[in-house]
Amino acid sequence: MEILDSGGVTTLTENGGADLDTLRHRKPRSDSSNGLVSDSVTSPSDDAAGAPSEVRDRVDHAQGTANLTGDNEIRESVGGGGGGGEAGGNVDVRYTYRPSVPAHRRVRESPLSSDAIFKQSHAGLFNLCVVVLVAVNSRLIIENLMKYGWLIRTDFWFSSTSLRDWPLFMCCLSLSVFPLAAFTVEKLVLRNCISEPVAIFLHVIITMTEVFYPVYVTLRCDSAFLSGVTLMLLTCIVWLKLVSYAHTNYDIRTLANSADKANPEVSYYVSLKSLAYFMLAPTLCYQPSYPRSPCIRKGWVARQFAKLVIFTGFMGFIIEQYINPIVRNSKHPLKGDLLYGIERVLKLSVPNLYVWLCMFYCFFHLWLNILAELLCFGDREFYKDWWNAKSVGDYWRMWNMPVHKWMVRHVYFPCLRRNIPKVPAIIFAFLVSAVFHELCIAVPCRLFKLWAFLGIMFQVPLVFITNYLQERFGSMVGNMIFWFTFCIFGQPMCVLLYYHDLMNRKGTMS
Repeated sequence: MEILDSGGVTTLTENGGADLDTLRHRKPRSDSSNGLVSDSVTSPSDDAAGAPSEVRDRVDHAQGTANLTGDNEIRESVGGGGGGGEAGGNVDVRYTYRPSVPAHRRVRESPLSSDAIFKQSHAGLFNLCVVVLVAVNSRLIIENLMKYGWLIRTDFWFSSTSLRDWPLFMCCLSLSVFPLAAFTVEKLVLRNCISEPVAIFLHVIITMTEVFYPVYVTLRCDSAFLSGVTLMLLTCIVWLKLVSYAHTNYDIRTLANSADKANPEVSYYVSLKSLAYFMLAPTLCYQPSYPRSPCIRKGWVARQFAKLVIFTGFMGFIIEQYINPIVRNSKHPLKGDLLYGIERVLKLSVPNLYVWLCMFYCFFHLWLNILAELLCFGDREFYKDWWNAKSVGDYWRMWNMPVHKWMVRHVYFPCLRRNIPKVPAIIFAFLVSAVFHELCIAVPCRLFKLWAFLGIMFQVPLVFITNYLQERFGSMVGNMIFWFTFCIFGQPMCVLLYYHDLMNRKGTMS
């Protein structure tokens, strides 16, 4: 960097070293400097007094850097590689660290003040939280093992009849018939063999059969819980994909056949290859082509898969070692002492939160990214920063992006286009989500108490309440209400309700 003398103002440029000779041999301005400026150097702040504000800011910035940082930073910011200064361009501290140079030049906030806390990096505090969590939970794990011993058992996940769960396995394999049926319908429409109303009716039959067939198989077979949940999750995913496939093709046909279509390049065609890719891709929204990544990173996939195995094992350990004993030693939260129920829910909330976070990390980050890498699927926005959600509505829009995009594309905006008001459209979207949440839990448990359904529908008033609180009091209130209602109270309560209802059903049957 260089020091240039222009208009009586000493400024810094980015070209080389400091021209200290200019500073040393400069003539003092006057005796009005109060004795603060020697004969060998003129105070930059005095020189800049009558200069424009932009120039003064540059001088202040340079002097503030020299005054408040160490000698190493001075060498980097002022010394450079040019000539003129002592020690190869380094500023002599005799002319830089002057008592007359102000140390406080502008208004600043403390890093942890309310106005500046979200503008700072909190990586160190995050590391501290991780270290504390590891230390505290390690002690709890050791204490639990010393007190109760090894409680891991597999009969909840894989019962003695798990090997006889072949009907559910065969049902999973047979789900591939339904995409082929949907493809056949689209092919017939393309060849004008069937009319549009007939195609819509056939798609409705296909999607309804795709749901009821696995439900019937699961209820008829005495299968393990994990097998039933896996089948129902796969059933819901295939149903959402089939709806998107039929709805998107219908819209493409409408645009292609319209006289005043917005995009003249839109053309309707059916490809079995594009359908097969869509059924495997980590998305629920069909389109003929997707953005693709250039290659498969095999080493990256191996590392992600190793993380998936580790975190899945950790999640199973927490469930067996902590959650199951707490649930077994509890009473029905709605049939007993209120304070006792609250204590059980709060005790269950911490391990349940760990399991839920591990589930999110394993599925939405690890598994979907692994699948996307293997299929060279380019768009990997499977979630956003939902942990910063300012309201419950923000959370549902950010935590599960594949489902959110499907809801927006095939439920919410179609309702708006049919002149349905915004609030009923939101309620209908939550209704669809609540039905599938109930199916994924109630069918494997063979227990229809509608706790999951009611839990999802309860989110609707919370959306409007937290939106109001966000507008009235700020973002932190809505974020804290989201964490409390969803993770501290909601999920542990549902776990206790389903467990005790399931135990009561088994007791009645026996």
